[in-house]
Amino acid sequence: MNSPYMDIILDSESNSEILDIGNNQQFPGKIRTRFAKKLIRNSLRASTIDAIFASVFSLGTGGVLLSNFLVELNATPVIFGMLSSIPMIVNFIQPIGAYISEKTHSRFQYSLVTFGASRLLWISLLIGITAHSQNLLNNQKLIILTLIILLGSNLLAALGAPSWLSWLAMIIPSKLRGRYFGLRTSAANLTNLLCVPLAGIMISHWYSGSIQGYGLVVLISIIFGIMALGCQYFQVDINPQIQNHQLTEFSPTENNHSPANSNNSTQESSIISSLCQNTNFLIFLLYFSIWMLAVHLSAPFFNLYLLDTLNLDVSLVTIYSSLQTGANLLMLIFWGKLADKIGNRYILIFVGLLVAITPLLWIGISNRELDIWLWLPLLHIFAGITWGGIDICTTNMYLTIAPTRNQSIYFAIAAAVAGVSGALGTTIGGFITQIPYLGGLIGLFAISSILRFLGLIPLMFVKEPER
Repeated sequence: MNSPYMDIILDSESNSEILDIGNNQQFPGKIRTRFAKKLIRNSLRASTIDAIFASVFSLGTGGVLLSNFLVELNATPVIFGMLSSIPMIVNFIQPIGAYISEKTHSRFQYSLVTFGASRLLWISLLIGITAHSQNLLNNQKLIILTLIILLGSNLLAALGAPSWLSWLAMIIPSKLRGRYFGLRTSAANLTNLLCVPLAGIMISHWYSGSIQGYGLVVLISIIFGIMALGCQYFQVDINPQIQNHQLTEFSPTENNHSPANSNNSTQESSIISSLCQNTNFLIFLLYFSIWMLAVHLSAPFFNLYLLDTLNLDVSLVTIYSSLQTGANLLMLIFWGKLADKIGNRYILIFVGLLVAITPLLWIGISNRELDIWLWLPLLHIFAGITWGGIDICTTNMYLTIAPTRNQSIYFAIAAAVAGVSGALGTTIGGFITQIPYLGGLIGLFAISSILRFLGLIPLMFVKEPER
């Protein structure tokens, strides 16, 4: 795949044929990265289709469907904690992935290798389910195999994630990020809204059992995951070497650390020094880490509460999930446009307060008819509305406050810190559920709510660049 023409110039005005997508606040002289409008439009369209196909892969290899699969195998709450902690704790290797990606010559090729291997690894689970149906694997061994596959798949995806996000950050016009991510996520959520109930019905009514039914869903998910990578071929490719070299060339404050004037160790020292001096980014990391720990202290156990404690059928739980996705879908574009107008920090603080009280609303929920058909649907709709604002604005915040040069490394550090914190939260949450005098799951929900409120305090001191 040939990299399209990329031009970084000193100019203060945009013209009618070239689209400005740079972050001018990061560089003296108003440095702007420009691509042809047609290339940008085609890239964003391809990225949206990529999101649709990738969402099918994600719903089949995670979320409520994977949780139900483990429930069928009689997994313990500790296993559920690991199920949620693994995708987060592997983010500690994102800085390594970012460093490797900055040495490559194509964002597309690097994404193809990392994400392709990550998704093809799930074929091993199909083999495991087949062996289980032939009584060659017992429940415990299949659970262990599932966790190993989840670990390997997410490790590979973590290596590719910072490069992929940096790729999108360079393509999407900065003034349109909120609206575009709202549209992209809406398309993915609409896919989830339609596909999750169908997958749930397929699993619960499969003629040979729900475990084999889940195997069919995984097979379909892998196919769509590979199709999603094919869509990335049509995105404008970026050579990280050229990107960083040109940004250094036009940034006087970083000229002394350009590849032509320093060795790799000096370059790395420059990155570390820049990070340590970026107080605003460090405060954001503090907020992000506390928030992720507080959220994931309880997040993986809501589905466990529904499937195990309340003993609800998976098809009913997928309906709740679809209601949450539908509410999220309806509000995403609204949140995106609002973020473009008033900024992301204000939304994160206000909506964060609403998200902080959500676990408390689960206290007292039982398997009464009123709870099953009224309160649980309302809770999921409320969660869908609020989390739409959190997801979009969090992404926009670290796209905005991270410097453009070596951007993927900043993204990786944010993901690594948040991932380790979130994994710690789910691990602690799993052990808290085993302590009777703390109230089990209900006590866990209360503790999570308190920590969410505390996590919002550092966010008040984060400065969002003027829009």
